[in-house]
Amino acid sequence: MGEKDLDAAPFGLVGRTLGHSWSRQIHERLGSAPYALHELEPDEVAPFVRDGAWCGLNVTIPYKRRAAELANERSPRVERLGAANTLVRREDGSILAENTDVLGFFWMLTRFCRRELGSSVSEALGSRKALVLGSGGASQAVRLALEEYAGMDVVTVSRSGKETYEGLARRHADAALVVNTTPVGMFPNCPASPLDEATLSALTGLVAVLDVVYNPRRTGLLLAAERLGLPAESGLAMLVAQALYASELFQGRNLDDSLVAEVEGQIRAQTENVVLIGMPGAGKSSCGRALARLLGRPFVDVDEAIALECGRSAAQIIREDGEEAFRAVETEVTGRYAARSGLVLACGGGVVTREENRDLIRQNARVVFLDRPIAELSDDGRPMSQTKGVERLAAERMDAYRSWADVTLPCTGSPAGDAELARRLLVL
Repeated sequence: MGEKDLDAAPFGLVGRTLGHSWSRQIHERLGSAPYALHELEPDEVAPFVRDGAWCGLNVTIPYKRRAAELANERSPRVERLGAANTLVRREDGSILAENTDVLGFFWMLTRFCRRELGSSVSEALGSRKALVLGSGGASQAVRLALEEYAGMDVVTVSRSGKETYEGLARRHADAALVVNTTPVGMFPNCPASPLDEATLSALTGLVAVLDVVYNPRRTGLLLAAERLGLPAESGLAMLVAQALYASELFQGRNLDDSLVAEVEGQIRAQTENVVLIGMPGAGKSSCGRALARLLGRPFVDVDEAIALECGRSAAQIIREDGEEAFRAVETEVTGRYAARSGLVLACGGGVVTREENRDLIRQNARVVFLDRPIAELSDDGRPMSQTKGVERLAAERMDAYRSWADVTLPCTGSPAGDAELARRLLVL
């Protein structure tokens, strides 16, 4: 459809900045399409809502409260929260406001408890304490779901007010659940976290961590929870579930909630990076190019990206400035590309020498270790392999390669074979 056609689409999303929204792809899969993104300035919202040729709208920040005000009728959830993320124009022209964020979060929480904690929400969390980080619109929706549907004792934590981050663990060590509703850790400012790992560790009653942020898949908070062995999940399921409930209102029919997992899987498969790690000479670049062609994705070789940005190859930087200077550049470039979505990314062999790189590459990816026999590795043009020797490098790095990877791929002997095996192992 052309741009003018999308402007007249029956369904859509209203917000101020929508460049990274996945709502169109989600609603197309749910059947509420054509679906358009409407980036509006504050003074444009009321005329568009009142007079626009739409049937159903989703509304995101900063216009959820304005959406509730503009509606002729508000659901009990909207009356309670004073904010709406869904508007439906009825046959008589009147506008109904609903908040499906509440329903979407509780759907995610219900599945999470069943799948990760092995019981219902009430059995796993009922009457226990939850810490909700942030006090904005998403926080209010999450709080309503936790209090009214899950029966939890909810403490809202913010930078100012009654409950702040200072001394949080001392006051609330008994909290069973942490939910982040702030934008901290959202792309492109990732993998930042509103709570550090030490604070999470000091919450001795904690059984789970959730984050309503869905891009990247693993925020800094979720990565810290993962290191502590805590069950954790990002907000992608909430995003899809709230869209499903909105789509039901748009279409006037019930949808099978198995669509949530189906659409969630499709979005994740499209947006999650594939990151290749392994020894110098293992074939990461050639495999990566072949895999990118198979998947129809952009390919980035980190060493090549560094050479383009610095005007010198990795080998030159190491020779002229030393390994530490190169590793600092490598971390910066790796982190920038790893924060993006839908790439095939080949890392340098020494990426595992800096622990901080682990979070950078894992935040939005599945990591594949290309395991090539040491005897087949060449040190030609590879300064670290020449200086230390392949066997010593392997001894230093092999445990890290294996522990950082989601999948270990025994090299097949050809880039095409490695790429096809990677695609099968990752189910892409």
